[in-house]
Amino acid sequence: MGLRNPSHWVVLIVVLILVLGATRLPMIAKNLGQSMKIFKKEMKELSEDDGKNSSSNTPGNSGNTNQD
Repeated sequence: MGLRNPSHWVVLIVVLILVLGATRLPMIAKNLGQSMKIFKKEMKELSEDDGKNSSSNTPGNSGNTNQD
């Protein structure tokens, strides 16, 4: 059935606290947030670089300068 039942969420949270410890959970959440921030920043930079490269490579300009 999945995690649709609220009691499943409660059991999952309790198990996580018992396994990882209450002191480590905030540290894990902070590290996950920082990783997501870096990932989003890199994806934005890649999309901006891709936009710059695609505008300079027009379909009519393939870079071949060989003229017969």
